Amino acid sequence: MVCSRTSFGFLPTRGPGLPVKDAYIGTEIAGQFRIVSRIGSGGMGAVYKAEQPEMNRHVAIKILHPKYVSRPDLVARFRREARAMSHLSHPNTARVFLYGQLEDGACYIVMEFMEGLNIAQLVRAEGPMETTRACGIMIQVLGALDEAHRAGIIHRDLKPENIFITSQGGIVDFPKVLDFGLAKVSQREMRPGSLILTQEGMVFGTPEFMSPEQAQGKVLDGRSDIYSLGVILFEMLTGTLPFDAKHPMDFISLHITAEPLKITDRQPNRVFPNGLQDAVRKALGKKPEDRYSSTAEFAVALRSVIQGQGFAPGQGVTGAMRAVPREAMVDQGLASARPKKPASGPPPEDVPGVNPSASRTPYIVLGIAVVFAVLGAAALTFAILKS
Repeated sequence: MVCSRTSFGFLPTRGPGLPVKDAYIGTEIAGQFRIVSRIGSGGMGAVYKAEQPEMNRHVAIKILHPKYVSRPDLVARFRREARAMSHLSHPNTARVFLYGQLEDGACYIVMEFMEGLNIAQLVRAEGPMETTRACGIMIQVLGALDEAHRAGIIHRDLKPENIFITSQGGIVDFPKVLDFGLAKVSQREMRPGSLILTQEGMVFGTPEFMSPEQAQGKVLDGRSDIYSLGVILFEMLTGTLPFDAKHPMDFISLHITAEPLKITDRQPNRVFPNGLQDAVRKALGKKPEDRYSSTAEFAVALRSVIQGQGFAPGQGVTGAMRAVPREAMVDQGLASARPKKPASGPPPEDVPGVNPSASRTPYIVLGIAVVFAVLGAAALTFAILKS
């Protein structure tokens, strides 16, 4: 499947929304939400801003296009996202309030409404982030994924477009993890009849950010998400990806066979804190066992880096540091209190920046697993299905 860069899970909310003529605008949903504007769209449907007068607030509503109601795989994916996110309560995970089906058969998810930019837009607009800011954001994201992994939920499609940066409780640079549509949910969390995405030989995700084992269609655990977060952190710090490739399929091959570049290769004139390169490199280990054993351990390493303690391979995780709550971020000054500069000029999607991956296309790749010969030669067969 080839989607637009504005992915289905992205809520690009800046102001009142885009002036788009749409049949759903003005529609009342579940007797309590009234759609006022469309704020984003993708290959499977659209995201709308809606009023909830009884609660005196706005919400975001994702609606699956009615033409996909006859596709049980897509309906199951949509339902899976709602169910996975409804089980999560971490403040850095986007909240889901309601899931249902409209009269025309279209499925919908009611979520919290946020204003801000996703990481891809932020890096394109502002360039590489300074270390404390990037690590502070990533530590919060790791906290959200720690809760998900403990609940038996693996995201499987982490990318900058699925991490939305907003403000909450007076704290800026507050990330929200979005789009659990490809999440692998444990058997006990699924409704009977739901599609289970655990078959070996199937590849799902976005090539630029998928782990080597994901690219080979292997069964995944939380360490696959850690790899994806390592790629995202690399891009946050450098404005580029750790591999040079022109096509999505090239990225898949490089994830499996090539060693990633160093952050200093991308930013040779910049001084990074001691241990940061080691921390990023460990997250990008080719084998799951070479990476951090958990997102909490990754968070500990990043906290050590920004506290000036450096990183020691094999560093353990103490009980007091397993969770990384928002309060800890404030105490350590990791959640920046500086106000953001008002945006000017064209919207971030149109801002040329330092990120050469700005033109990358999110993919959901479905296909037969790859058989790779030693040290490089590859035979890869993928069927790319339109979502």
